[in-house]
Amino acid sequence: MINKAYYLFLGLLLFSKGSIGQTNTNFIAAPYLQIGYQPNPGTMELLWHSADSSNTWEVEVKAEGTNTWKKAGKPELTRVAVANLNTHFVYRTLLSDLSSGNSFQYRVLKNKKQLFSAQGKAPKRKDQPFRFVAFGDIGAGTPSAKLLARQAHLANPDLVVVPGDIVYERGLISEYRTNFWPVYNADTISNEGAPLMRSIPFVAALGNHDGDTRDLNSHPDALAYYAFWDQPLNGLPAVEGGPVVPAIKATAENRKAFETAAGKAYPVMGNFSFNYGNVHWTFIDSDTYVDWTDSTLRKWVTDDLAASKDAAWRIVVFHHPGFSSSIDHFEQQQMRLLSPVFEAGKVDVVLNGHVHNYQRSFPLTFQPEKKGTLLVGGKDNKSIRGRVVPGKWTLDKAFDGKSQTKPNGIIYLVTGAGGQELYNEEQEIDTDSWQKFTFKFIAHTHSFTVADVDGNKMIFRQIAEDGKELDTFTITK
Repeated sequence: MINKAYYLFLGLLLFSKGSIGQTNTNFIAAPYLQIGYQPNPGTMELLWHSADSSNTWEVEVKAEGTNTWKKAGKPELTRVAVANLNTHFVYRTLLSDLSSGNSFQYRVLKNKKQLFSAQGKAPKRKDQPFRFVAFGDIGAGTPSAKLLARQAHLANPDLVVVPGDIVYERGLISEYRTNFWPVYNADTISNEGAPLMRSIPFVAALGNHDGDTRDLNSHPDALAYYAFWDQPLNGLPAVEGGPVVPAIKATAENRKAFETAAGKAYPVMGNFSFNYGNVHWTFIDSDTYVDWTDSTLRKWVTDDLAASKDAAWRIVVFHHPGFSSSIDHFEQQQMRLLSPVFEAGKVDVVLNGHVHNYQRSFPLTFQPEKKGTLLVGGKDNKSIRGRVVPGKWTLDKAFDGKSQTKPNGIIYLVTGAGGQELYNEEQEIDTDSWQKFTFKFIAHTHSFTVADVDGNKMIFRQIAEDGKELDTFTITK
């Protein structure tokens, strides 16, 4: 169990140093950190949203242990003027010359007047240990989501990873304002949320609730993911209507408004990769509209993993788990098709959401039987529901994560209990309902993953919303 008194002290200490600004009418979304379109250990992107475009905005940065404020790059702005919402602007500026792994302070000024100040932490180099938090299906605005935000803040991570379903129900701009920013970029730490994003970068994969709504005539503020996240643009180039990106339904006016807001992020940011610390991260759009039988897509993942030879670890992040024992979404096994690609690319861990509980697999390898069976349904009998992919798995049951810490195979983690309603609580004690690849199944409480990466060792813990430790294991090389 985590020592609550220690975390309370740590949280108060972090708050006193890290979040001294208060959101006010100048911000629609208070400043938040991102790894950026071209991440490296010496830079970060700072974004904020405002209805104001007529005044002069500036950002200044001060390194830890110094008294000198230095100007960041001149902020750029993107206009977000979709139907049914008042126009606002997303500002972004590059924070450069940061000292890897060290803290820094920044402040945002309008017309020379300071409006906001907070503390951040520069990305880690590959020789520096770091901690990340992972939880999916988070932006539901529920009491549990808010408690988990608080616990995630107390864990003091360097990076937060979201394996999809960033915000409910349709990935709308309006839903970010009610269910996301107030919880994960709150002004204070409480049972209502925490000041995470102003100090710690979040990195997120697309989930079905983020990417499925493509009718911009009915929901013109959908696909907010592309307007609000600055993540690498090194993904697979794609065109609408192909095997990666479904077509958008929109009038010319609505399409133009969306494309202006999304800028260069659409559609390439659906898949991307980067290095943080000694980990190579590959983020994938796993939605059912993506055809992962397509050789071009498989080649992109193959090439990406092959190019990561300098990394000690490889972690793949996507929303829909290929290996899950839950009754809910059991038929959506399409990502099993990539298991041989992951294995050839020496992937260590796969992080998923979508299923609202926690599951840990044995280390496993999997050989699919051909391409599986595509399932369709819906009122039109044409909507893709998923793909059942039978095959043969081999399990490393000698691995226990304690005395035997070198797995033979990939460990698949479902960490989708991030705040939305829990799935299949009855299965937790019904072990006969588990698939043979499942080692741990916890569905009675919301939870998140904490991982400490240090050289050739990774220690994982699953933490409940009340701070209790639910599972732990270690991987070594």
